[in-house]
Amino acid sequence: MSRKIKLIWDFRGPASAKTAEHHEIHLKEYIAIEKLPLNITGFKVISEMHAIAFMVVTDENMIPVRDALKPHRGEVYSE
Repeated sequence: MSRKIKLIWDFRGPASAKTAEHHEIHLKEYIAIEKLPLNITGFKVISEMHAIAFMVVTDENMIPVRDALKPHRGEVYSE
């Protein structure tokens, strides 16, 4: 079984929560278009001025997705 990688986009500022929420919509669209094997996405408000959007990909898909979508960071995903 391959590792799962959580790709993360950071958004900062007063509109960060809405921006992260909207970005998740585009991540879901990308997953559908590319027919990726995992469909795990989300967004989380960290503070009033910081929010993240994320998607989880398999190890095999990480490099192509990273190169196409340019996440700010990533980490190993654990459920």
